[in-house]
Amino acid sequence: MLHEILLSLSGHPSPLLRATGAPGAHDIALGDSSVISPSERALLASLARLSDLHVKLISFAAQIAGSHSSVICRAVAAAIDSIHLAAFQRKVLEVEDTILRKDAGLVGAYNIVPLTAVVGEFDGWTRRMEWLWELVQFMLRTGRASRDDVSGTPCTGAKVIDRLRSELQTGYMDVEETARSLVAVAEVAWLKQVSAWILYGKLPSFGADDFFVQQDGDVAEEYACIYKLLPSFVTPSTAASMLFIGRSLNQIRVKSAEDPSLRGTDHLSTQLTQLAALKHPLDSATFSRTITDIRHYLSRTTLQRLLPLSRVLETLQLLRDFFLLRRGEFAMALTQQADEKIRSRWRRAENLAYEKREGIGNVVVKDGEIAAVLARTWAAMGSMQGEHAEEDEGLELGRDLLRLTLSKSKPPTPMTPAAAEGGLSSIAPTPFRNLLFSVPVILTLQLPSPLDLFLSLSDLQTYTAINSYLLSLRRAHIRLTDLWKITSLRRHHPASPSPPFGSTRGGRDKVRLLRHRHDSRSQILRNAWATASAAIFFLGETEGYLQTEVVAGLSEGFHQWLTTSDDDQRQDDTSKSKPKPPPPDKPPVDESADDDDIWLSTATAPPATQEASNAESESQHPHDPQTLATAHRLYLRTLVHRLLLSQQSFTDPLYELLAHLDRLVALIHRLHSVWTAADLEADVGVVDAFVDLAKEERDVQGEIRGVEGRVKRGIEGLIAELRRLEAGNFLVGFGEGVGGEDDEGDGVREAGQYVPRRVGGVDRLLMKLDFGSWFGGVSVGEM
Repeated sequence: MLHEILLSLSGHPSPLLRATGAPGAHDIALGDSSVISPSERALLASLARLSDLHVKLISFAAQIAGSHSSVICRAVAAAIDSIHLAAFQRKVLEVEDTILRKDAGLVGAYNIVPLTAVVGEFDGWTRRMEWLWELVQFMLRTGRASRDDVSGTPCTGAKVIDRLRSELQTGYMDVEETARSLVAVAEVAWLKQVSAWILYGKLPSFGADDFFVQQDGDVAEEYACIYKLLPSFVTPSTAASMLFIGRSLNQIRVKSAEDPSLRGTDHLSTQLTQLAALKHPLDSATFSRTITDIRHYLSRTTLQRLLPLSRVLETLQLLRDFFLLRRGEFAMALTQQADEKIRSRWRRAENLAYEKREGIGNVVVKDGEIAAVLARTWAAMGSMQGEHAEEDEGLELGRDLLRLTLSKSKPPTPMTPAAAEGGLSSIAPTPFRNLLFSVPVILTLQLPSPLDLFLSLSDLQTYTAINSYLLSLRRAHIRLTDLWKITSLRRHHPASPSPPFGSTRGGRDKVRLLRHRHDSRSQILRNAWATASAAIFFLGETEGYLQTEVVAGLSEGFHQWLTTSDDDQRQDDTSKSKPKPPPPDKPPVDESADDDDIWLSTATAPPATQEASNAESESQHPHDPQTLATAHRLYLRTLVHRLLLSQQSFTDPLYELLAHLDRLVALIHRLHSVWTAADLEADVGVVDAFVDLAKEERDVQGEIRGVEGRVKRGIEGLIAELRRLEAGNFLVGFGEGVGGEDDEGDGVREAGQYVPRRVGGVDRLLMKLDFGSWFGGVSVGEM
């Protein structure tokens, strides 16, 4: 019987110890049950359960180690078999050896081995084997966290690591020791995958679907971070740093084929010792510091040559000039060329409809025509500079990188979480991109290879949304002011006919008729001019607030943070608390200086005896590309918030107002053409038999009256919404945090961390938007 017990515990099938019934039942199947007493049956039940668990663990652990898709699960299963099941088998051999040696600790008088003593030798293994079986079941049953979880997601290495780390908090010492050993195995397997990525920029050759970095199939050499495949101890900032390091190494490998000086720098094998020195279970803070040190090392040794500060500043200047419309001539030329293209398309459609005697269908704008509009815009901007103007490098760079394209109905959703961090998820879905061509058209940028170290697709989409928003306001302003260029509509004083007709009665009657005609037309358009003037005032003040207060202030603050050393920032912070003597004049910045020392500060502070200019020249900049990318996303998120682009209750009525203003401009142009045709018919005799000018004039005048009311109500509604935002403490004074965060630096922050400048304030805009008695005799201040 003892041999049967020991053989069965070793994993061999035995008819003596065989668990039957439902899982958890410990019934013993015997040929002759009268041989074993009920007490012995109860003792053998625990050994039967242990034997059954041992057999199952051997079988299923081998199955997981040989066929599971996760390398981490395979490593855990192999460790269960090679460490813990092997220890159990050694325990069985020790019990057998004790019995054979007739040790008094187990063998009693007359060589009797008590069954209770044998069972007692394995009491410490029952709970451990039960726990191992639950772990194996967790890896087998598609990673469900509980029996109620019926999701079909496969078990991942991150889930196993999280489960093992949570089991470290158990009150059982044996289970805690087992979990600790398996945590070390799982984390070592995971660190091997991580080291291949952050030290060599390579994805795992096996089990890549279980790794948190995966290649985007749509875009070559584009990688995304899958947060659900990350263990819980990895923070989002640490994951972003690891993604950045691997992407940088891949780009360095590509660049090294063209630049021989970069060869041999596409790996960080010297940093392997930092990862090997980590202790298990991994501490979140220690692991984050290690990844940060590796990222700083990469930036200090290689990235300063791949992405110098001058290149970053040049790109930000380009985005500021064309996407944020610092160059007003670009918005003016683009608006004029787009309007000219739309007018030519409508004229062509009308001619075709007249020739075919058919109605005018939909006017479709093609990609080639959109690109041609941008090309003519560059030509118009070049002609504005003149022949003897100096070469504009920003204009040439924009000509090379900027593209005007048709947009999809829905913008693509990026796989990385940078979209939410960059503010793309908070942007209101108001379709401002439809106003330029009446179809979705966006301004995009071709992102060169080194620049995507700090610029992502979500950042460019945020810039595109902001550009459509600001360009729509500028376009409406330009189109309204162009109405004043139609001189015949604003003022007309018909002169007397030339002699001798001027002294005749017919000549004097003709002059009276012309003056009466233009006086009546001036009365008809009087309300329209007043409405257009009010709209121009509203758009001008709103644009001035958005461009001068918000965009310029935030851009200058970000540029100052980018170009200021860490020592200067600390001096600025301490200068707020206590007065200091005025600093010496700073020498002019040499833009042609070497940019090799801009990323990380490694030099010590200069002696106090040196002059301030030498101290500034020796100080190094503390911003690596990952820090720059994080600060840039915060800058964009703050910009979106302060431009009111995140408030759909403001953007939707603003979009409707801009549409009404387009309609008002189109109706005034149409009325002018009707009056011109009527003058030709009355004065020259040119008659168009297919058009009833009198009826069309009445219809257009009626539509103008309706649009005037909608424009007035639209402006009134927008000001009321601004009042509501002010009452809700939205950007009152200098403003509060973005999205509930303390982004203004009022809380604790690291030294040198970017903090958006406090700019703007709805109250500052409302102080200018006072229309007096235009809104029904009630002042805006009394609303």
